[in-house]
Amino acid sequence: MRIVFLTLSALVTVGLVYLLDTRSVLPAPLGRLLSPQHGVWQNAEPAYASFDEDLSFPQLKGKTEVYIDDRLVPHIFAEQEEDAYFVQGFLHARFRLWQMEFQTHAAAGRLAEILGEGPGGRILEYDRSMRRLGMIYAAERSLEEAEKNPASKMQYDSYAAGVNAYLEHLPESQLPLEYKLLGYKPEKWSPLKTALFLKYMSYDLAGHEDDLEFSNARSYFSKADFEKLYYYLADSLKPIVPNTPETAYPTTGAVDLTPPADADSLYFAYKNDSLTRVDPNKPNPENGSNNWAVGGSKTSSGRPILANDPHLGLNMPALWFEMQITTPQFSAYGATFPGSPNVIIGFNQDISFGFTNAGRDVKDYYSIEFRDSNMDSYLFNGEWKQADKRIEVIKVKGKPDFYDTVAYTIYGPVMYDHSFKASEKDNQYLAVRWKAHDPSNEGVTFYGLNHAKNYDDYLAAIKNFTCPGQNCLFASKTGDIAIWQQGEFPAKWRRQGDFIMPGKDSSYMWRGMIPQEENPHMINPSRGYVSSANQLSVDGTYPYYTGTVFPIYRGLIINRMLEGLNQITPEDMMEMQVDNYNVKAEFARDVLIRTPEASLGAVAKKYFEIWKAWDLRNDVDSKGATVFNLWWGALEQSVWKDEFDKAGLPVPWPNEYALVESLKRDSAYSFIDDINTGEVEKLEDILALSLTSVADSLAKIEASGRLEWAKFKDTKVNHLLKVMDPLSRLHLPVGGGRGIINATNHDHGPSWRMVVHMTDEIEAYGVYPGGQSGNPGSRFYDSFVDQWAAGKYYKLWFMKPGEKNDPRVKWKMTFYKG
Repeated sequence: MRIVFLTLSALVTVGLVYLLDTRSVLPAPLGRLLSPQHGVWQNAEPAYASFDEDLSFPQLKGKTEVYIDDRLVPHIFAEQEEDAYFVQGFLHARFRLWQMEFQTHAAAGRLAEILGEGPGGRILEYDRSMRRLGMIYAAERSLEEAEKNPASKMQYDSYAAGVNAYLEHLPESQLPLEYKLLGYKPEKWSPLKTALFLKYMSYDLAGHEDDLEFSNARSYFSKADFEKLYYYLADSLKPIVPNTPETAYPTTGAVDLTPPADADSLYFAYKNDSLTRVDPNKPNPENGSNNWAVGGSKTSSGRPILANDPHLGLNMPALWFEMQITTPQFSAYGATFPGSPNVIIGFNQDISFGFTNAGRDVKDYYSIEFRDSNMDSYLFNGEWKQADKRIEVIKVKGKPDFYDTVAYTIYGPVMYDHSFKASEKDNQYLAVRWKAHDPSNEGVTFYGLNHAKNYDDYLAAIKNFTCPGQNCLFASKTGDIAIWQQGEFPAKWRRQGDFIMPGKDSSYMWRGMIPQEENPHMINPSRGYVSSANQLSVDGTYPYYTGTVFPIYRGLIINRMLEGLNQITPEDMMEMQVDNYNVKAEFARDVLIRTPEASLGAVAKKYFEIWKAWDLRNDVDSKGATVFNLWWGALEQSVWKDEFDKAGLPVPWPNEYALVESLKRDSAYSFIDDINTGEVEKLEDILALSLTSVADSLAKIEASGRLEWAKFKDTKVNHLLKVMDPLSRLHLPVGGGRGIINATNHDHGPSWRMVVHMTDEIEAYGVYPGGQSGNPGSRFYDSFVDQWAAGKYYKLWFMKPGEKNDPRVKWKMTFYKG
């Protein structure tokens, strides 16, 4: 009996040892996760945890005090500027370590190293796409450039030293939860990681294009149909900078903008390219922002007000981290990027600044002819030119390393080749020319803005920004407002780069960059405001081609509202930022009202009546917004899907305004007819058919209690890994949507809302959908989410040195040299 008992005990022990040590259940051994000393229990932060600390580091030059307020916002007061960036790095790591490092792994194509190759090799495929795009190559070139600038080198080095100072004293028990769950540990931080993080910003904002899909569309549609579907000068466009005597465009290009002589035969041939690949990892095309500034002539105080809200993925931990940095040289407050020094969007004692994405096309593909599949040499200007090679070693968790050889040409890396195909049918070698590959130092822009005292300082700072192109907004206490579309933009002829270009010679290469002074800009305009919302910055009289995909509706309604407002207060600006008026629905109303009611069944007629009574607002409880959303989607499918399906290849869906404007212009729009039927359909027919086609779906949605817009849209703030609902915030009651100033979609939208009143004592408000701590076990993990969802703001405390005993100070950290 004793032997049986001993045998059973041994078996149970062996089973427990296996269970607690295995990685078959989770990426990390269960035993370590549940360990009382090191496991997930250690991440539970007491509700009243203290953040008071006295710390000493030999790298510091002097004393730095950090006053942490009741929202866990640190206010840094450093005796030495260099120390301020050390402490910024330390605090970013203290509160957001896993997030900041994970994003650099994503930028560098290193996710398979942590997560494995993924289902169907999806994660490995993502890593290969980032390596082949040359993300590390681009970051290395940017870092070389940054290190030539003494201020940038000081910042990058100090920031990295601060992160590493935190890491060196981080016990295993305090590792962020995600490291424990995924079973890996943080690496030492380096300036290259900061460069990678900033390059990831370039990828997110200037990495999206549909050149392969547009090449397919060119091969399938006639030229006339192509121009009907993909026209880029919308009828309703309100450009960021209109061509007026006050803001006149250049009359001619600084370079020859005539297409190559053989463009009609080689480029506009509308031949069959048969490219089948659609990159599943493209940045979200909805990445964008709103910003505007009103001058004193339109405000109640006589001082400018600046507003900015960038629209990005809604993630937890949040993209942004609020912070104030004060040194003897400057004091700046605003949203910072964990992973990079400086305040990115914010204000200082004298000016405020914000950004929206320019959306210009700075990423093009060239078809390369290699001598053979070894890709050692390629044809260029009649000669075989030697290709450089870069061997990418991709570590894959649980598997051998994956080796990927990428050839580099005069254009840039060969993104697609025989081992990473653009087409299933044949081999094409496509090199990518991307502005983000060029040496640049975007970080010094933010350094300059943090220190800026006036318009000249602002202008000098933003001139360093080359990619991604941004609409850089400015307002000052002295009453100036301005906007510059800033970046280095290739001077293109019409439709250059929309399709894959021939790469055998230099005739299709970019011929130069648009001179900076010819970038669209506006300074203290007589209309009293400047604004941007990612729309096309100029009209058709601008001599340079700017690309083809731009939203228009947010820009239109922002300008309409600003035109009508006077005696503006910060409260008016906050109200505008969360406004839910749907101007696209306003334009579409003239079309949809033509629906023949008599042809509708009872169910469809019920929803037609709901739509007719709708106030055109995508508010939380709006039912009309849900009806419009589904109906318009069905109408687009009815009009275009028959032709698009026959293409048999991925082709881009037309712009958001294409159908509204086409039907308003021409009720006999040629795409209305369904080419799969023997009849010739009319607009009225498909209006009724499209509503009828979604009526049953609407009835089911209503029966499930989700017809109200917020319930249907179901906004959520995802954990960054996308698969951890318990660490996300779900089912948020938020209105808004695509094309609306409050651009909140299902999991994408305003990631930081800020309004700054440039009075003698800066009056500022802000909020973001997250919390200051990246630790899900902290009460500060999601503490701002409900305030953000309700459309409310926090008053931002721009702390002064004399307020160190203010009751808003809850904790104090002191950093000493030692």
